[in-house]
Amino acid sequence: MTITKVNAHLHTPNSFSAFKNIDEALDMAVSEGVKVVGINDFYSTAGYKAWAEGCKSRGLYPLFNIEFISLNEEDQKAGLRVNDPGNPGRTYLSGKGLSYPFKLEETYASQLAGVIKESNAQVEAMCGKVNEILDAVNAGFTLDIEWIKSELTTGLIRERHLAKALRQKVYEVCVSETKIKDLFVKLFGGKELKSDVFDFASVENEIRGNMLKAGGGAFVPEDPKAFLPMQTVCDIIVAGGGIPTYPFLADDAKGGYTDFEGDLERVAKQLTERGFHSVEFITTRNGVELLEKYASYLHDQGFVVTFGSEHNTPAMEPIELFARNNTPLTERLMQINYEGVCVVAAHQHLVAQGLRGYVDANGQADRSKREEFIKLGDELIQNI
Repeated sequence: MTITKVNAHLHTPNSFSAFKNIDEALDMAVSEGVKVVGINDFYSTAGYKAWAEGCKSRGLYPLFNIEFISLNEEDQKAGLRVNDPGNPGRTYLSGKGLSYPFKLEETYASQLAGVIKESNAQVEAMCGKVNEILDAVNAGFTLDIEWIKSELTTGLIRERHLAKALRQKVYEVCVSETKIKDLFVKLFGGKELKSDVFDFASVENEIRGNMLKAGGGAFVPEDPKAFLPMQTVCDIIVAGGGIPTYPFLADDAKGGYTDFEGDLERVAKQLTERGFHSVEFITTRNGVELLEKYASYLHDQGFVVTFGSEHNTPAMEPIELFARNNTPLTERLMQINYEGVCVVAAHQHLVAQGLRGYVDANGQADRSKREEFIKLGDELIQNI
């Protein structure tokens, strides 16, 4: 049986992305035979129109999603690592199948705008610290935050944009590999660049790790106002027409899990108690056997389960989904993913018409109706 290839979580340059533009992402999907693609930018729906039009012209089925970083204060006080391994209580959340055309009523629209403002303010403050370091080492240049905003972003600035801008400027000013490496030693406080100079993605990751993360000379802690409470984020997602979705980290390279995710039966129960009926995995993070164990159990418990690749780093990877070490997904995993995407497709189709989707106005779902949504979503996707 041939199962339709889908990727339900892709970032675009509207947050940060390996893709130079939306067309590149969608052209890659076509070339790799991926038929359903979900845009999933941080805090932004700015790419929806281009995504919809690009998918229509290429015969792809679009999903309209969004991503947030939220905070659960109870988990934070308990020291519980949820799906951010370095920050207890901090919880990444996605919204799947939002309304298109997108609309968000007050006070939700102001809450979303406030998060973007706080996030941008933190990165602007880091840019100021980067410039102090550049001055201190007599680099001969500084970064222009307004140039970064206009040339590298569409309004939302992330630390990866700073890293990219700095890498570009260093390469522009330094005339040889040796001078590039020498300048990075100064910028990194004496540490040498480990990456190949022409491996841009790795160089930018080193810039982030050595300068912009905790302990780095340009690090600025995030203001607590940059993180909305987890329930508030879920409310915004529902108000925007979407399905609140919990993104699993699942197993790391050593087979370890966060405190929250380590016990599969318990986490399924807790997610249900917290009002989640949908989960997702970024498959390249996980070993295929453990991915199948987690995804199968959650699917069998009635969750909507979807997979994606993110593409929110400078590294370009395939859009077709693979597990860790480029391991192909099993037929079972591909079927679970496809059924999950069918639910999302059916949900956004109904919500766009003003009808009730898979979740109601309170974010609650009747899991017994999942098969009906799978059937409708399959018809929509196959008839695109």
